[in-house]
Amino acid sequence: MSDWDLLIDRKDLRRTQLHEFEAPPLAPGEARLAVERFSMTANNITYGLIGDAFGYWKFFPAPEPFGRIPVWGFATVTASAAQDVPVGLRLFGYLPMSSAFTARLVKGRDGYVDASPHRAELPPTYNAYAEAPADALDDHRALLRPLFMTSFLLDDFLAEDTGLKTLVLSSASSKTAMGLAWLARRRGVKVVGLTSPGNRDRLEGFRLYDALAPYAEAASLSVETPAAYVDFAGDRTVTAAAHAALGEGLTRSLIVGGTHWEARGAEAALAGVQPVLFFAPDQIRKRAKDWGMAELDRRFIEALRAFVAANPWLKLVQHAGPEGLKTAYETVLEGRATPDEGHIIRLA
Repeated sequence: MSDWDLLIDRKDLRRTQLHEFEAPPLAPGEARLAVERFSMTANNITYGLIGDAFGYWKFFPAPEPFGRIPVWGFATVTASAAQDVPVGLRLFGYLPMSSAFTARLVKGRDGYVDASPHRAELPPTYNAYAEAPADALDDHRALLRPLFMTSFLLDDFLAEDTGLKTLVLSSASSKTAMGLAWLARRRGVKVVGLTSPGNRDRLEGFRLYDALAPYAEAASLSVETPAAYVDFAGDRTVTAAAHAALGEGLTRSLIVGGTHWEARGAEAALAGVQPVLFFAPDQIRKRAKDWGMAELDRRFIEALRAFVAANPWLKLVQHAGPEGLKTAYETVLEGRATPDEGHIIRLA
């Protein structure tokens, strides 16, 4: 089989197409990378949902009306016409849902950067690739590094507000919400999760939340304040209910994701403080300036290893090849993935 992409209709995420192609010869400065493995999570669905507004479709262009949703994982250089980019170099970073791709890699102080012209105006965080020698935690890194990094940065951001007593998280079964809950409770902050009735019992077994409530009870929330609401679901009806219930005790409201992509609803007037978008690359830039990238990465890896060790309930579900990828994509898109599952797609 030649190289392939799994293309997604940008206006209808359920419509997919497996596209085979022959890679063109490398131009000077380019490298060819074979994709080894990556994760598939609700975070990737969010990339598709807000791809036009936030530029996610621009990283790996595709012919209209299709796009290539980015994923996080490992790839290895198989051919190179770029200086300081040897064949066999294994990297972790932003990848397309493809068997292989071409990048214009440039070596920098903290790893490599894709300097392709079409990526010049995109957030630098997503253009960076880190050298990645094999590690026993590679599947967990593929699954959790992008998600738990957002959890880590959210917790770091919220920790600056030393008066906060409680966090209320929507989509409590999402990996990013669970990571934030675990980190915040380590700091002594109470965490309440909003979830669907079907996930509540399973989540209670993970012992990540001080309390769990179904979405139908969002309007009757009663928590210790000041409180922050962190929206991973993107369901405006739930957000409006939570805002109304928390009232003046709500001092922060952050928008992070859109796991409930089919229940976004019409714009609703929100009581109290208005939501703001949390954009993880902004917090990365801040802490890279404050601490340096090496120290930021050290603190993150330390927290990631501690999270994996403390949460043995997390199960890795393996998929292989393009058909396995399509199965994993549909499972996550349709909300059939359970909170204790992490979907890994292996291509090599």
